[in-house]
Amino acid sequence: MLLFLATAGVVAPLFRRLKLSPILGFLAAGFCLGPFGLGRFAQGAATPSWTPAWLTSAASYATFDNLAEIAPLAEFGVVFLLFMIGLELSWERLVRLRGLVFGFGALHVFGSAAALAGLALAFKQTPPAAVILGFALALSSTAIVIPVLADRKRLATPAGRAIFSVLLFQDLMVAPLLFLIAAFGSLHGGVGTLLVYNLLPAFLGIALVVLAGRLVLRPLFHIVAAAGSPEFFIAACLLVVIGTGFVSAICGLSMGLGALVAGLLLAETEYRRQIEVTIDPFRGLLLGLFFVSVGANLDLELIFSAPLRTLGLAAAMVLVKGAITYGVARSLRLGNAIAAEAALMLGPGGEFAFVMVAASIAAKALPADVGADAMVGVTLSMFAIPVFGAVASRLPRPAPDAEIARLPAEEASANKAIIVGYGRVGQLVGEMLTAHRIGFLAVETNPALVRRFRRQGVEIFWGDAARAGFLERCGIGNARALVVTIDSPEASEEIVAAARALDPELTIVARARDSEHAKVLYELGVTDAVPETVEASLQLSEAVLVDLGIPMGYVIASIHAKRDEYRKRLQPTETEKKERR
Repeated sequence: MLLFLATAGVVAPLFRRLKLSPILGFLAAGFCLGPFGLGRFAQGAATPSWTPAWLTSAASYATFDNLAEIAPLAEFGVVFLLFMIGLELSWERLVRLRGLVFGFGALHVFGSAAALAGLALAFKQTPPAAVILGFALALSSTAIVIPVLADRKRLATPAGRAIFSVLLFQDLMVAPLLFLIAAFGSLHGGVGTLLVYNLLPAFLGIALVVLAGRLVLRPLFHIVAAAGSPEFFIAACLLVVIGTGFVSAICGLSMGLGALVAGLLLAETEYRRQIEVTIDPFRGLLLGLFFVSVGANLDLELIFSAPLRTLGLAAAMVLVKGAITYGVARSLRLGNAIAAEAALMLGPGGEFAFVMVAASIAAKALPADVGADAMVGVTLSMFAIPVFGAVASRLPRPAPDAEIARLPAEEASANKAIIVGYGRVGQLVGEMLTAHRIGFLAVETNPALVRRFRRQGVEIFWGDAARAGFLERCGIGNARALVVTIDSPEASEEIVAAARALDPELTIVARARDSEHAKVLYELGVTDAVPETVEASLQLSEAVLVDLGIPMGYVIASIHAKRDEYRKRLQPTETEKKERR
């Protein structure tokens, strides 16, 4: 674990600085520190005779020489990834992208699986093994493709939305495919045995997770949120992921399947955003460990001893999937550039191929040697994804035309404001925004308020808006404005600082306790700060002047002039701004 944490501390920042996916770094580190890399020189291994003693001793401490020790923990990386995918698979997203998801995605997956299964049959694999290989190799890498597209700002483009839709359908297919593997592994016992000892417990297990999830999950998080303890909330999140995975495992299914179902059940709750932010660090670390274990299993001798088989498998997979993706995209009347970019990014294999292959070998539905070759081919193809991303970014782009209009639009978060704090002040702000036909998303830390207004149809989430990750998941990058209405000066300052760091151009309006607090908020970068004491004084002045018979128009004009005077007095000067920078 110390070796892995040290590796993560070096790999993640280094590869992000190089603008590459850290997953590729974990794969490379796993190979270098694995039994087929530096592990060759470890004590007890078949080391070359020329190996110096100091290298043998050092390699014994600096290698993942026993992969069986990290395999159980590495498996949780996929479990947490599936849980996060379940959280992202909301009903609204599926409805918005349904044409591409169930059209482009389905044709891509089943077409690629059929072609690859046909090749496997041509190489004398059994029908169950061919079907498993076909579907395993048909899946692409969500964990690498999405970050590559995001880094190159391609995720919101028509091609990015098309690629995301295919990946979304592939994520939906994970659960049925894992179930298919369990069924293939039980075929030797007959149909009756399959139904009684495998399918029935599996259905009961999934039904138990769904029923318990609908009855327990929302009340559980409501109680934990009301306690106001971040530690309890983390514990509840981990309990849900691991607990549902455990129930799924004892029913004969994979742990990841139970976690995926739990994520789906929580996707529509008010705690979804905070759960995503809480689980994300665990997912990142454990998924990194999973890819380290995958890289550690990469045996270059296997490649060099049979280059045609391993390299040929990787090349054939990329070419077949790329050709089918391009053909399907063109048949759906998507443009050449969109089809070509989708073919490049979806051609390589994905992380769920390792899960399917490992599960198939364990279920004796796939020969171990064939599975090993498939894993090598998928690993090699995944290393090529950033290269394909660079090539795709240089493809000629068509001018905006009808083909782009056929694709579903990006999420309509650009017209929304974010209101942090939905008490009396926040509610009034929301009513005024609605009156002027401006949509908004609310954030509140009082679970009772969140539950009440969510029942009324308000888009509101429970969570800590001072965390940059939470604001990002609320769509602050596309938000129209941020309105901070909470009455805690310290919390409002943290929220403003986090939001301004994420978006220097965002309009931020914040409630201030008094003039001094407003000045602090202006220094942190708010567009406007509204001091309670000043506004109360201005409203009192307006009321008394009107009651004394001063014309309304003149009173309003003088109040606005006094407000502008206060605003200029509180805002930092250009010299102060330069000194702060």
